[in-house]
Amino acid sequence: MRSYPVLLHGFTGSSDSWGERIVDGLAGAGFLPAFVDLPGHGREIGCTDPSRISFDSALEFVTEAGDWPTDLVGYSMGARVALHFAAAHPDRISRLVLESGSPGLPTALERTERMASDEAIAARIVDDGIEAFVAFWEAQPVFETRGGLSPAVTAQQRALRARNDPHSLAASLMALGTGSLPSLWEALPAIATPTLLVVGALDRKFVDIAERMAERMPHARVVVVPHAGHTVHLERPGAWLEAVTGFLSTEARFLE
Repeated sequence: MRSYPVLLHGFTGSSDSWGERIVDGLAGAGFLPAFVDLPGHGREIGCTDPSRISFDSALEFVTEAGDWPTDLVGYSMGARVALHFAAAHPDRISRLVLESGSPGLPTALERTERMASDEAIAARIVDDGIEAFVAFWEAQPVFETRGGLSPAVTAQQRALRARNDPHSLAASLMALGTGSLPSLWEALPAIATPTLLVVGALDRKFVDIAERMAERMPHARVVVVPHAGHTVHLERPGAWLEAVTGFLSTEARFLE
């Protein structure tokens, strides 16, 4: 019997951003993925309708994509949305995979400061245009470990980012950014879904976040992938597949 995990991409990405290696690897292991294009991305490029570029619409997109209950996999911004979905709909999730994810910022001051930062970035996207923004975004410290990617993968990811519309991307950042969403740190102990937290060893900030999350979540464990940073599925796709398909193959209550 095949499983159909739902995959959520990161900011500036789309369903295509996971790459053929991940898609083929999941399908070959019996996990034929279903994809979500989050608000303002992928099939939603060019949309600036506030009713579609919102946190509520993101949760609706996830609901529409899955044959629930099933597994939910998210990367970065997608991991943030996946965690909120799991908190709101625990009965729909069989297993949860969060790659380089975070429950958000714990204090109102931190969220306010982050929203101000995101507002400045959103304005930059619109004012400078998508090509300039992609160059700026790819130069962020969180992506500095991606130098080991092949030129073909790097070029493909850059081209996918460059397809974005500045206005819809800016709106998505304001709707789904870390500062915009409430913190889930206090909600973690109530999330009983079996959870795999995948992080790259070179991404020390998110290794720390994952370890602190696992301490609070009753059925979570961390896999730290060597020689990888924030985008584990691109930097070490083989290790990502080994960890994720192994986890998805386990019984739903493997930690009880």
